[in-house]
Amino acid sequence: MEAAKTINQLLNENNGMIRTADAVNAGISRATLGRYAVKGKLERVAHGQYIRPDDFPDELYLLQQRSEKIVFSHETALFLHDMAERTPLRHALTIPSNGKLSPSLSVGCKIYYVKPKLHDMGKCSVPSRMGHEVIAYNAERTVCDILRSRNRIDSQTVAAAIRNYAAGKNQDWNLLSEYAGIFHVTKFLRQYLEVLS
Repeated sequence: MEAAKTINQLLNENNGMIRTADAVNAGISRATLGRYAVKGKLERVAHGQYIRPDDFPDELYLLQQRSEKIVFSHETALFLHDMAERTPLRHALTIPSNGKLSPSLSVGCKIYYVKPKLHDMGKCSVPSRMGHEVIAYNAERTVCDILRSRNRIDSQTVAAAIRNYAAGKNQDWNLLSEYAGIFHVTKFLRQYLEVLS
């Protein structure tokens, strides 16, 4: 009975998700978590992650909890900022070039690497569609990332990103210009903006 109370408390404190490490730190054994999963009282959604069986998993939040190096970027950041025309088929993540993700994390995701000194630039907290806070790049950094990766991204997605940014309400054109210079995409940004005007 005590285990059930502790598990429910951990689920409530962690947005409906419990990690094996957190449970072990709270005195719940791995075997107990396994039994709860077998009995259908918890659902294992990824290695070391469980949710209530009647909850719908927030994929972005679950991914975010698996590595502190992850920043949602490119198409996924466009989606989070309501600048995408469609939901991405694969989530895009950016990590520092000196970092490494486990193979299980890489499955189904597009991984981008960036110099460590540029990894934190433009990071912000945004709500996922299910209301959990996740880390993504801000709209200005996202536009620059899309332009930098334009050869790896569908041309309609690139054009839509620029168009939707320009049509938005909270743009920071000075910051966009600054980032465009840092990421060497000023020329491409101008070309897309000229087409829009």
